[in-house]
Parts: sequence; structure tokens; C-alpha cells
Amino acid sequence: MNFLDKIKEKIIKQINPESVTLIDNSSLHSKHKFFDPKKYHLKVIIKSAELKKMNQIEVHKKIFSILKEEMNSKIHALEIEII
Repeated sequence: MNFLDKIKEKIIKQINPESVTLIDNSSLHSKHKFFDPKKYHLKVIIKSAELKKMNQIEVHKKIFSILKEEMNSKIHALEIEII
């Protein structure tokens, strides 16, 4: 199982959403001054009635707490979209 699949699995286990789409946007940031090829720039699109009821700050706190370890080690940026 690759890194992106592990992230997706963690989100699914914790939130049980209708769907999760994970997009690796790292290549779009390769020209940035502090770009690190060992860290990811990700976008996660989550379809979840539960998260849709929450405000944006609560949603971000929840996702960041689920991915705390990955945020500290392998994820440089995480864009979160709730549908």
C-alpha cells in the first residue's frame, strides 16, 4: 500500500465518508523556493454529511488530527474540500 492509500484509509476509518478523493499536487509546486521532493502537497476532497455540518475550522482540526503524524513528516501542504 502506498502513502496516498494509507492516508485515504485513515480518513475513511475515522470519518466513514461517502467518498474520499486524494490528489497529489506536488509537481505543481516544484519551482517553489522551499520545495522538498520528499514532502507532498495534497488536496483531499471528502464527501461527508457529517463534515458538511461542521464549520471549516472544526473540519480542518479534525482532518489534521487524523493525519498528525503524516503532517509532521511527509505532508508539506494539505488543501481540504468538503462536498
